[in-house]
Amino acid sequence: MATYIFGYGSLINSASRQLTGATGLAHPAVIHGFKRIWGKLDTSYTLSPLVVQKGQGLVNGVLIEIAQNELKEFDTRERNYQRIQISLSEIDTTHSLTSSDNIWLYINDDAKQPCEQVPIMQSYVDTVLAGCLDISESFAKQFIEHTLGWQCPRQNDRHTPTYAHLAGVQQHHYCLIDKLLKGA
Repeated sequence: MATYIFGYGSLINSASRQLTGATGLAHPAVIHGFKRIWGKLDTSYTLSPLVVQKGQGLVNGVLIEIAQNELKEFDTRERNYQRIQISLSEIDTTHSLTSSDNIWLYINDDAKQPCEQVPIMQSYVDTVLAGCLDISESFAKQFIEHTLGWQCPRQNDRHTPTYAHLAGVQQHHYCLIDKLLKGA
């Protein structure tokens, strides 16, 4: 029996998730019956993070194997989310899973639309997309295509990043990220 977290935002980025706890390998996966949005969580946040909610759609991300005792650290990181268990029927992956494996997903059904005071921050976008690009460019394109809310206010904070878990973003990522986002 293994324990996994399905990472769909900054947890896609290996350097960002290592800021929280020890993890095993990350395996690309897609979950069905959920949608990923940009969402404002509460007034304590200075940026609008990614949120998954139940609904029509698909969400690409990674299955992250963790030790059961590491779950507490990720619960702290994802404190404004509810951790739910998802079933094997909701996930597509080439990674071998068994019915005894526990697959956890962090959701938030109360998120509001980002606004000028709590926008989408470029440093967060860069962290997520750098993680996606480490998998493949098509994985990054799928991420952009299946994320709702790109029309919401965004702020370019690359020169003075405000995202606390910024990691794993290299200079060569910026031009490719900007190119991918042109249509978003």
